Amino acid sequence: MNDKPFTRQIENLIANLRGFPEDHGRSRIRPIRSIDDLVEKILVRHRVGKSSPEETIRDCWASIVGETNQQFAHPARIEEGRCLVVMINDPVVRQELQFNKKLLIQRIRALAGCGGIREIILRSG
Repeated sequence: MNDKPFTRQIENLIANLRGFPEDHGRSRIRPIRSIDDLVEKILVRHRVGKSSPEETIRDCWASIVGETNQQFAHPARIEEGRCLVVMINDPVVRQELQFNKKLLIQRIRALAGCGGIREIILRSG
Protein backbone atom coordinates (compact mmCIF):
# COMPACT_ATOMS: atom_id res chain seq x y z
CA MET A 1 0.00 0.00 0.00
CA ASN A 2 1.00 3.59 -0.58
CA ASP A 3 1.82 5.49 2.66
CA LYS A 4 1.23 8.90 1.09
CA PRO A 5 -2.27 10.33 1.57
CA PHE A 6 -4.29 11.32 -1.47
CA THR A 7 -4.64 14.96 -2.42
CA ARG A 8 -7.81 16.76 -1.38
CA GLN A 9 -9.07 16.74 -4.96
CA ILE A 10 -8.74 12.94 -5.20
CA GLU A 11 -10.31 12.50 -1.73
CA ASN A 12 -13.31 14.60 -2.85
CA LEU A 13 -13.65 12.57 -6.05
CA ILE A 14 -13.70 9.33 -4.05
CA ALA A 15 -16.21 10.87 -1.62
CA ASN A 16 -18.50 11.79 -4.56
CA LEU A 17 -18.34 8.26 -5.93
CA ARG A 18 -19.20 6.82 -2.50
CA GLY A 19 -21.96 9.35 -1.84
CA PHE A 20 -20.16 11.12 1.03
CA PRO A 21 -19.95 14.91 1.39
CA GLU A 22 -16.88 16.67 0.01
CA ASP A 23 -14.27 18.23 2.24
CA HIS A 24 -13.89 21.95 1.46
CA GLY A 25 -11.81 22.80 4.52
CA ARG A 26 -8.48 24.57 4.34
CA SER A 27 -6.71 22.24 6.75
CA ARG A 28 -3.88 20.01 5.61
CA ILE A 29 -3.16 16.44 6.50
CA ARG A 30 0.21 16.42 8.19
CA PRO A 31 2.46 13.48 8.88
CA ILE A 32 2.41 12.09 12.40
CA ARG A 33 5.52 12.91 14.42
CA SER A 34 6.84 11.11 17.43
CA ILE A 35 6.79 12.86 20.80
CA ASP A 36 10.58 12.45 21.07
CA ASP A 37 11.10 14.63 17.99
CA LEU A 38 8.73 17.29 19.30
CA VAL A 39 10.34 17.43 22.75
CA GLU A 40 13.82 17.65 21.20
CA LYS A 41 12.71 20.49 18.94
CA ILE A 42 11.21 22.40 21.89
CA LEU A 43 14.35 21.93 23.99
CA VAL A 44 16.54 23.30 21.22
CA ARG A 45 14.21 26.19 20.35
CA HIS A 46 13.77 27.41 23.94
CA ARG A 47 17.34 26.60 25.03
CA VAL A 48 16.17 24.51 28.00
CA GLY A 49 19.09 23.46 30.15
CA LYS A 50 21.44 26.09 28.69
CA SER A 51 22.21 29.40 30.30
CA SER A 52 20.94 32.47 28.50
CA PRO A 53 23.12 35.50 27.79
CA GLU A 54 21.20 37.42 30.47
CA GLU A 55 22.08 34.82 33.10
CA THR A 56 25.72 34.78 32.05
CA ILE A 57 25.95 38.57 32.26
CA ARG A 58 24.26 38.63 35.69
CA ASP A 59 26.62 35.95 37.00
CA CYS A 60 29.72 37.87 35.85
CA TRP A 61 28.40 41.38 36.46
CA ALA A 62 30.85 42.17 39.29
CA SER A 63 33.84 41.40 37.06
CA ILE A 64 32.37 43.45 34.20
CA VAL A 65 31.63 46.73 36.02
CA GLY A 66 33.69 46.31 39.18
CA GLU A 67 32.79 45.55 42.78
CA THR A 68 31.99 49.16 43.74
CA ASN A 69 29.75 49.87 40.75
CA GLN A 70 27.92 46.55 41.04
CA GLN A 71 25.56 47.77 43.74
CA PHE A 72 24.43 50.83 41.71
CA ALA A 73 24.15 49.31 38.21
CA HIS A 74 22.08 46.25 37.28
CA PRO A 75 21.65 44.55 33.88
CA ALA A 76 17.93 44.62 33.08
CA ARG A 77 17.44 42.87 29.73
CA ILE A 78 18.79 42.31 26.24
CA GLU A 79 16.76 43.92 23.46
CA GLU A 80 16.75 42.55 19.91
CA GLY A 81 19.58 40.17 20.84
CA ARG A 82 22.23 42.87 20.55
CA CYS A 83 21.52 45.72 22.98
CA LEU A 84 22.03 45.40 26.77
CA VAL A 85 19.89 47.71 28.91
CA VAL A 86 21.48 48.62 32.25
CA MET A 87 19.54 50.31 35.07
CA ILE A 88 21.65 52.72 37.14
CA ASN A 89 20.78 54.36 40.48
CA ASP A 90 23.73 56.73 40.86
CA PRO A 91 24.59 59.54 38.38
CA VAL A 92 28.31 59.30 39.17
CA VAL A 93 28.36 55.59 38.36
CA ARG A 94 26.34 56.30 35.21
CA GLN A 95 28.95 58.81 34.05
CA GLU A 96 31.80 56.39 34.79
CA LEU A 97 30.11 53.58 32.87
CA GLN A 98 29.37 55.97 30.01
CA PHE A 99 33.08 56.74 29.70
CA ASN A 100 33.99 53.03 29.81
CA LYS A 101 31.29 51.75 27.42
CA LYS A 102 33.75 50.26 24.92
CA LEU A 103 35.60 48.37 27.65
CA LEU A 104 32.30 47.06 29.07
CA ILE A 105 31.20 45.85 25.64
CA GLN A 106 34.54 44.07 25.16
CA ARG A 107 34.19 42.33 28.53
CA ILE A 108 30.60 41.29 27.81
CA ARG A 109 31.39 40.00 24.31
CA ALA A 110 34.20 37.87 25.77
CA LEU A 111 31.62 35.91 27.79
CA ALA A 112 30.21 32.65 26.41
CA GLY A 113 27.04 33.22 24.38
CA CYS A 114 27.25 37.01 24.57
CA GLY A 115 29.15 37.71 21.35
CA GLY A 116 26.10 39.34 19.77
CA ILE A 117 25.99 42.26 22.22
CA ARG A 118 26.92 45.38 20.26
CA GLU A 119 25.54 48.22 22.37
CA ILE A 120 24.83 49.22 25.97
CA ILE A 121 22.00 51.56 26.94
CA LEU A 122 22.30 53.18 30.35
CA ARG A 123 19.00 54.15 31.97
CA SER A 124 18.18 55.70 35.31
CA GLY A 125 16.16 53.57 37.61
